[in-house]
Amino acid sequence: MSISASYEVASRLESSIESIIRGQSRTIRRILACMASGGHVLLEDVPGTGKTTLAKALAQSISGATFKRVQFTPDLLPSDILGLSIFDPQTSSFRFQPGPIFTDILLADEINRASPRVQSALLESMAERQATIDGKAYDFQGIFFVIATQNPVEFRGTYPLPEAQMDRFSMQCGLGYVTEDEEVGILADQQQEHPVNKMSASISHDEMIALMDAVKKVRFSEELQHYAVKIVAATRHRSEVKLAASPRASLALMKTAQALSIFEGRDFVLPETIQELAADVIAHRLVLSPDAKYAGVTGRSIVAELLETIPVPV
Repeated sequence: MSISASYEVASRLESSIESIIRGQSRTIRRILACMASGGHVLLEDVPGTGKTTLAKALAQSISGATFKRVQFTPDLLPSDILGLSIFDPQTSSFRFQPGPIFTDILLADEINRASPRVQSALLESMAERQATIDGKAYDFQGIFFVIATQNPVEFRGTYPLPEAQMDRFSMQCGLGYVTEDEEVGILADQQQEHPVNKMSASISHDEMIALMDAVKKVRFSEELQHYAVKIVAATRHRSEVKLAASPRASLALMKTAQALSIFEGRDFVLPETIQELAADVIAHRLVLSPDAKYAGVTGRSIVAELLETIPVPV
């Protein structure tokens, strides 16, 4: 698929989501770029801002795409996500019953309510697009995009995501509140029926796969490779940072920048695209020292400082 054809597909998908989710154009584009790059996204926001609706709208916008939702709870088991082998008395053998992780789009709702054991069940799948169950590896076909949500203000009965789990998410962002006018529009849209219930697909499953393949062809110059790596590597020299970003962050920054460039109608990456994505891609991977946290320092503020100090290639 050419870049122009990819842009047309990306525009159709973006317009479809925006018809359901009001006032979130910038965030929607970044999330779609994350999916097109083959990554996964963590949505951290207060309840009621549209996280689940966004996941549903995305699934219904792609014809033929499968969608599964898992409500994470403290009593959830790894087999509830991955699947398990069931004994079939007719054949006197075990038959594998796939879990909800075998899907194109997986909504992991309130992921921080599950135990670390369950959270770790997603590690291999998110990093390698496969799941090892009873010693056998099962490869994932299709899109496989994980949208995980968590509530940042409620900590009772939750388990903080471990650093290794956070590092598997290409991007972390939030929707936030919309303006009053946009909220009035939401009321009007849902006065009789939720608009997501009558959505029709805007692109096909094959077009989405082709879009993901086209992302890999977007030009990412050597100068921008050095620029992206310098931003990530600079987190390793900050006294406020106990655990800095790894090369996985550099890879995620490159791939999401390539994907976002297609949504912007280009077949090459600009420094501005890297700057726009840097905080979403890097900040959640940083573990800050206690002193830095008490001083009000955040991962996003550190990335913002780095973007101001690191020279931009021309």
